[in-house]
Order: sequence, then C-alpha cells, then structure tokens
Amino acid sequence: MTRPLPTDRITPAELPGRIWQELQRATVDRHHEWRTPVLASVDADGLPQARTVVLRRADAEARTLTCFTDARSPKCADLQARPRAALVFWSQRLGWQLRITADARVATDGPAVQAAWERVRPSAAATDYLMPRAPGAPLDTTTTGPAGERHHLAIVQLEVRAIDWLELHRDGHRRGRWDGGPAQGGEPAGWVWLTP
Repeated sequence: MTRPLPTDRITPAELPGRIWQELQRATVDRHHEWRTPVLASVDADGLPQARTVVLRRADAEARTLTCFTDARSPKCADLQARPRAALVFWSQRLGWQLRITADARVATDGPAVQAAWERVRPSAAATDYLMPRAPGAPLDTTTTGPAGERHHLAIVQLEVRAIDWLELHRDGHRRGRWDGGPAQGGEPAGWVWLTP
C-alpha cells in the first residue's frame, strides 16, 4: 500500500509545468540553483566533456533551452560535430535533480546571434567574447585584453528529448522520466514513474 503524498509536495499532474517554470525562473534569477547547469558533450576521441554553462532561455512550448558560448571553443566544435548533449541540474532548495538529454544546434552568425550580442555587449561578459585567442588556448603574455569589436559569441540551442527528474525527500524519494510519448494510465503525457 502506498502512502498518500504529503500536501507540501508537488503532484504528478503539476510536475511537468513546474519543471519548466523553474527552468524559466533560472534564466532571470541569478541566485537560482538551476541557472548554471553542467553541460556534457562528446569530443572527437569519444570522451565525455563536461562544463558549467549559464542558462539563458527556457522555452516550455518549443521544449528548448539556450546558452551562449565562444564560437571557437572546443564545446562548440564538439556540438557541431556530434549534436547531442546532456545537462545536469541540482537544486538543494527543491531537493530536485534534473538530467536532460537534447539535440544541439549551434549558431555562430545571423540575426539571432547579433541580437544576443547586443544584449551581452554592455555587460562585463562581453570581454570574454572579444578575446583574441580561443578558450583553452595557451596564454599569450604579450596580449593583455580584447582585440577590437569582432565578437565570437555563439548560441547553443538545445531541443529537449528526455527529462529524468529525481526528488530527494524525507518522506520518500520519487523519480520520473519524460520522453515525449503518449499519456499512460492517467499520468501527464510522456511521463513514466521510475524506481528512485
């Protein structure tokens, strides 16, 4: 016999919307724990490469997440050659871990990139995209700062294919997976419940 869900816990029907609400909140709240997920890709040698990124946009309707990167970065090259990625989010406040698998598209030019650059340009982060050397390149002690106005900002758009949600809770852990499939047994569309 299963115990009734405590009233302070989210219901299965509320879960999909709440996940996207938290993702969207993370794009505007600098203190939200999901603002800086770990993004993993695979390099040319087949090795996993993981790094922290900043979540810039979350679109629930399109099921996409967006972050920025330097167009010359290994991350950008990896995602262009092998356009699959995984992201891991953790929130101590919520007690939630979120693992997302996604198809990645990288844009290095065009109107969307230019619009993103115009938003970044007034901020301190703009310097990162103006550096003369690519991220990870050996330092050149003769170069002290940005070189001109040619930016290297790229947009990484991630189309969500699956979400694995885990809640750690004193009244019992819960885990569910969304994979876009049809509704089953009265659960939200695409969701199945798993052993934590």
